[in-house]
Amino acid sequence: MDKIEIRNLECYCHHGVLREENVLGQKFLVSAVLYMDTRKAGNEDDLSQSVNYAETAHFINEIMSLGEHRLIESVAEHIAREVLLKYPLLQKIEVSIQKPWAPILLPLETVAVTIERQWTRVYAGVGSNQGNRRKYIDNAYAGIRNNRYCKCAYMSNIIDTEPYGYTEQPNFLNGVICFETLYSPEELLKFFHRLEDEGDRTREIHWGPRTIDLDILFYGDRILQTEDLIIPHKEIPCRRFVLEPLNEIAPYVIHPVLGKTVRDIYTEFLEREKKEDKDAGFERGQKKY
Repeated sequence: MDKIEIRNLECYCHHGVLREENVLGQKFLVSAVLYMDTRKAGNEDDLSQSVNYAETAHFINEIMSLGEHRLIESVAEHIAREVLLKYPLLQKIEVSIQKPWAPILLPLETVAVTIERQWTRVYAGVGSNQGNRRKYIDNAYAGIRNNRYCKCAYMSNIIDTEPYGYTEQPNFLNGVICFETLYSPEELLKFFHRLEDEGDRTREIHWGPRTIDLDILFYGDRILQTEDLIIPHKEIPCRRFVLEPLNEIAPYVIHPVLGKTVRDIYTEFLEREKKEDKDAGFERGQKKY
């Protein structure tokens, strides 16, 4: 990916843990690497197809000058987020903040914090089997589209599916939503939980009835396993209600663990399902006993 660099922008600001830093202020040096595709701007010699580095430098200086942060980590996060939000052509940013006058009473050249932040493409499963199912799904979709930290959202067709696991409950409507986000996986999970709470979601029975359910299926090519979150979602290869809408909008996305495309995984699932049906002696659509 192409880069535009702003190096050692000098800003005089009032960030710091100590009261004296907030009152007297000090010098900071800010560098930013802006990642984007500059080919069109270069071929057409058109600034509107790129990011104006002079304007960006002034914008960073404005962010540095507004408010007071205790930590330069906080300042770096604020700059990265606001620059990515302001300039839609940017895909990623690296921000480095140096603090050459850091009051640590030892000889040094500088202390610095460097972070990278970017828009990441997410595929999320959505489902509902309580109340006005379509309305709950549409409300969750609107919540994603209206969040400033999410963009470029679109949704698969919605399908009607039989419940899985706990089967004594109504059919579900299921689909997949694709969007790009600045949230980390953990932040995105919290956001999804807020949307579920707004949709009157209760968690009483595992795989039980619910007004709205949102699950992170893919987060870029990230592989993550914590107590609260597994990415890619472990149920992707064995759930028709996930694979069918996912295959509709992302057939060539590669599962980062299995190393297979969604289409290949879905094809293997259908073949496996067909064999299981044949062995069980019934045709798809008949009730299983």
